[in-house]
Amino acid sequence: MSSKRKTKYIFVTGGVVSSLGKGITAASLAFLLKRRGYNVKMQKLDPYLNVDPGTMSPFQHGEVYVTVDGAETDLDLGHYERFGELICTKESNYTSGKIYLNVLSRERRGDYLGKTVQVIPHITDEIKTCIRSIETKDTDIVITEIGGTVGDIESLPFLEAIRQFRQEIGRGNGIFVHLTLLPYIKAAGEMKTKPSQQSVSILREIGIQPDVLICRCERPMEDEHRDKLSLFCNVPRPLVFEEMDVEHSIYEVPVDLAKQKVDTHILKHLELKPRSLEIKDWNKMLKNLIEPKNGVVTIAVVGKYASLNDAYKSIYESLTHAGISSKVTVEIKKIESDIDDVSPARFLKDVDAVLVPGGFGSRGIEGKIRTIKYARENGIPFFGICLGLQCAIIEYSRNVCKLRKATSHEFNPDAKHLVIDLMESQKNVTEKGGTMRLGSYPCDLKKGSKAYKAYKQERIDERHRHRYEVNNDYREILSDKGMIFSGLSPDGELVEIMELKNHPWFVACQFHPEFQSTPLSPHPLFKGFVKAALKHRDS
Repeated sequence: MSSKRKTKYIFVTGGVVSSLGKGITAASLAFLLKRRGYNVKMQKLDPYLNVDPGTMSPFQHGEVYVTVDGAETDLDLGHYERFGELICTKESNYTSGKIYLNVLSRERRGDYLGKTVQVIPHITDEIKTCIRSIETKDTDIVITEIGGTVGDIESLPFLEAIRQFRQEIGRGNGIFVHLTLLPYIKAAGEMKTKPSQQSVSILREIGIQPDVLICRCERPMEDEHRDKLSLFCNVPRPLVFEEMDVEHSIYEVPVDLAKQKVDTHILKHLELKPRSLEIKDWNKMLKNLIEPKNGVVTIAVVGKYASLNDAYKSIYESLTHAGISSKVTVEIKKIESDIDDVSPARFLKDVDAVLVPGGFGSRGIEGKIRTIKYARENGIPFFGICLGLQCAIIEYSRNVCKLRKATSHEFNPDAKHLVIDLMESQKNVTEKGGTMRLGSYPCDLKKGSKAYKAYKQERIDERHRHRYEVNNDYREILSDKGMIFSGLSPDGELVEIMELKNHPWFVACQFHPEFQSTPLSPHPLFKGFVKAALKHRDS
């Protein structure tokens, strides 16, 4: 583009109910626009007052997604990276808490010179600054998703900010995309447009007229639905699109939107050329996902939040990605780790592999340790992530190294054998939010190890989120008993990967590989794990 090029902005809002899939819709748009040759960046603005989701319960928020630069963010950023084929940063997620904190910090410093600090203009100006923060000189399009639902009190400053923002940049440089629900009332046998009309009405009351309407629905829309929505929502009929529930996978959503030419209509509004769309590789990936040649493998995920799909969202998606590469469907058996009084054999006898994910706190720890012991002794492929690695170290210390009281500083700081200890850099930390070892760090791999064979390179970079580490005082006894430390920090001080030699696949890592897996580029460790599960099934 010429030097006069202006960055274009797409604002995605949602109405009627939460959990409509704004993140997936926004990420799908990013994918299509990138595949048309545009440089796209994404961000999410969340209305809650927490500064970030790092201290929020998975029961309320789901997983905390970690960016390369160490920001603890909303799980939708995982969709952005997996679909949009882009890298998110700390500028990709702002909350009301972070925005108010910035404004109040300036007020305390006296930056406002005695002025009364108000939502308008100070908070809305800060929001607009955050929107612009993600823009660089080569950014063609920024997609900003507004969290929550239209009508929520806490969302009003964000909606007012994007109203002002579009007014300032001009209609041709910004577009409002509104995602809404068309509920089907089974008793009446009808799909209703009224909730969507009301949602748009709320937006219009505060000065935002949606340019594009995308309607979530269980059944196909009929002409009368489009006509009503166009008439009462003041949206041209060709810009009223449907987003039906997909049959097989969320990765079908971009293709469905492309068939309706949603992206070309958006580009036309933004006065950008709709270049050719290249998605042959994506369609090939979908075919392998929908029609796998190698059947099904069953993998048990044993964690304290296993029943909450969003708590381990990236892990479940990464298993799917690895399944695609092996042309196999990964069926996930979710097992709550509170199984202290039940034999793991009851849950694991019919699975092809076991994964123990990350987490915090002592609940369910003994269940995880007994699960790992069962997998180790019965030759079942095992993959541990973060706390999963720490539990594997504890299990091996107790049952192989005969350190019966081995545990973690997190669970019992006064224990005799703290094989997992608080990191040195964490010992003087008092605040909880944003203080862990966060973001991407390098790791050196041991040649000949399973990890090296998976990555096929000596140095890797992976994202971390933890306070505890393997206690180096116990590395020698663990090594003497057959444990291999196949991945270490470049200074050799931090264990990043451990594995066992005489086992089909017993690998655990301190970092979170699930944050770097995509449908077209599955993570090497997940690929190796699923291949081991397939081999175990066939054995």
